[in-house]
Amino acid sequence: MPASKVFNMQGEAIGEVTLSEAIFGVEPNIDAIHAVVKNHLANRRQGTQSALTRAEVRGGGAKPYRQKGTGRARQGSNRAPHYTHGGVAFAPKPRCYRYTLNKKLKRIAIKSALSLKVAGDSLIVIEDLSMDTIKTKTFRAFLEAIGVSGKALVVTPEINSNVVLSARNLPGVKTTFASLLNTYDIMDARAFVVDKAALPIIEEVYA
Repeated sequence: MPASKVFNMQGEAIGEVTLSEAIFGVEPNIDAIHAVVKNHLANRRQGTQSALTRAEVRGGGAKPYRQKGTGRARQGSNRAPHYTHGGVAFAPKPRCYRYTLNKKLKRIAIKSALSLKVAGDSLIVIEDLSMDTIKTKTFRAFLEAIGVSGKALVVTPEINSNVVLSARNLPGVKTTFASLLNTYDIMDARAFVVDKAALPIIEEVYA
């Protein structure tokens, strides 16, 4: 059974917690993680890129010069793609990049991501992750106390406004709650910081 040390907000190890083998101890499926992360990034794309084709560029209605007798190649418009100020060949147009994956693959991917965090000693369990006041400086001190620097995903059992507002100005630090985890955020973070009370919810939701 996988296990992890439990720390308090001051960074002191105060115990150990046993983790679910079915969630935190599975054989990681890298292909599933790749597929889900690629899907996540594709679904985030706005798809608003656009350029003008030769039919949409203003001007170019008359032939640049006569068809024969000049010794040059025949041209029908100075808005063709090879001209300066011409249209774009195969111009990109607004489109939707969204596509769906089946739930089974997503579940395999998130279990694999969580198991990788445990295997890489990137999972940090906190006994009671809470803030009495909204204070970014205090939250930064907490992260430093538990040895977290750089990107981190902080998970609470439910929405905790003080934690969210205290962490939102820290570069690379994201907050979420246990039932809204996604594979991309887990893999993107170097440290996975989770409230001990959120572990049973994670194990129930993603079992």
